[in-house]
Amino acid sequence: MLTTNKHQPQAPSTSSQPATSAEKLPGIRHIIAVGSGKGGVGKSTVSVNLGLALQQLGGRVGIIDADILGPSIPGMLGIPTGEKPETTPEGKMIPAQRHDLKVVSMGMLTGDDNPAVLRGPMVGKYLKMFVSGVHWGELDYLIIDLPPGTGDIQLTLAQSMPLSGVVIVTTPQAVSLKIARRGLRMFEKVQVKILGVVENMRTFTCSHCGENTDIFRHGGGEQMSEELGVPFLGALPLDIDVVISGDEGLPIVADQPMSVSAKVYTSIAAALVKQVSEAVAVLKPFVWTWDNNEGAPDWIEGAIRPAGSEKTPIGFLRRDPRTLSILWEDGHRDDFDVRDLRLACHCALCIEEMSGRKLLDPKTIRSDVSPRKIVSIGNYAIQFSWSDGHNTGIYSFKDLRALGAGAAAKSIDNV
Repeated sequence: MLTTNKHQPQAPSTSSQPATSAEKLPGIRHIIAVGSGKGGVGKSTVSVNLGLALQQLGGRVGIIDADILGPSIPGMLGIPTGEKPETTPEGKMIPAQRHDLKVVSMGMLTGDDNPAVLRGPMVGKYLKMFVSGVHWGELDYLIIDLPPGTGDIQLTLAQSMPLSGVVIVTTPQAVSLKIARRGLRMFEKVQVKILGVVENMRTFTCSHCGENTDIFRHGGGEQMSEELGVPFLGALPLDIDVVISGDEGLPIVADQPMSVSAKVYTSIAAALVKQVSEAVAVLKPFVWTWDNNEGAPDWIEGAIRPAGSEKTPIGFLRRDPRTLSILWEDGHRDDFDVRDLRLACHCALCIEEMSGRKLLDPKTIRSDVSPRKIVSIGNYAIQFSWSDGHNTGIYSFKDLRALGAGAAAKSIDNV
């Protein structure tokens, strides 16, 4: 049985106010991904110089080169490649440092001429190692420079890392904008906050005559931001000094801090800091043992907002051994019978992927089936390990809210 209503006072609260400054990982306040739909838009250049600009604003910054198969960050920062990094006594990798930025990249492990030939699962393992297997120390911002596309790396990141949000980089031409839009929509689907769009290579200024030329058109990123209702962080010029400084391992924000491009980066960094500070608090990652309630997530009634998101949970609760309660940011609460949740699994073993035909026979599910563990998946879903051995289903917050609404509608029809 499932019931649905506004939150009730008797629900226990583990916190009266949302922990807006809570660390995403031990020692790390914010994890920010920098992505794009396609290659060649200057995403890595933006990542490096944005990191330096955040540092100039007082932030402690680290950078992960998540393009495992095509790393470029070491070259942009003048970091030697192919040298085995030092490790702590606990076995954690010590990141390289340039311009006070802490950096980890596959290029540091393989060298310039040795390709990393890896299958998808191994790429994901390296990404997780670069986040949790590195001695980052205290950081305000950990920037993850993503490879282009919407593949394994992006999905692994969204499912396993508590992201504060993502910055989308594009150039003004139509092809780049179209693919950047797809990348943006991918992150929206997994409920990663879009912190903003950066338009790169907008205008070229001739150093001889001073004339401005829009080589890749003008203003496409800003227009896309308006159409999709996401922040526009700023537009960067097409600057030959950015290219030269990057090739020499001296990023322009560090090498020419008074240049036009460096000042634009500082402006973008300031806008990004504002967006991060205004980001809605999300629950901390959790691994929750159902029977003894160990590792139970927060129930943050203080985060309820009348205009809050109906797909953002701010609390999970074991109301009783048979009932999982979810509190949503808009103040709505759903109470799910755990067997109903087991029957609602949409994994490939329970639902035929192409036709949507149900494969799971309800008669085969015991009445006393219950969760063993519930694990958060990024910012967008939870996953159950059930007492009947089933553990492949991922329940997105969007689907859970819809499941609650559907049950409420049936309940009204039966009155």
